[in-house]
Amino acid sequence: MDKTVIKAFIALFFMSSMATAADGPSIKRGNELFNSTSLGTNGKSCAGCHPDGKGLEDAADNDKKTLAKISNQCLVKALKGKPLPDGSVELDSLVMYLGSLGAAKAK
Repeated sequence: MDKTVIKAFIALFFMSSMATAADGPSIKRGNELFNSTSLGTNGKSCAGCHPDGKGLEDAADNDKKTLAKISNQCLVKALKGKPLPDGSVELDSLVMYLGSLGAAKAK
């Protein structure tokens, strides 16, 4: 195989790996969801009740499964939305963001 073709395959592999990582869960995506009204049907967001994460500083004390359950309860009850599927990028991102709120408390 030509070295140019091999280099092209290697470049494609790394680019596809980076794209997959970019599509994975992230604190940034969780923050966007936390502030978005798209999770519910009543025009509210998580930030409506918890501006800048107020009242959620201890969220990181919970395990991820508990945070996911609590998050979905709020989506259904407070935002009148549908629960996010377990293991979804959206739910994992929201849980990551909630877990990051305790970092400000630790400083």
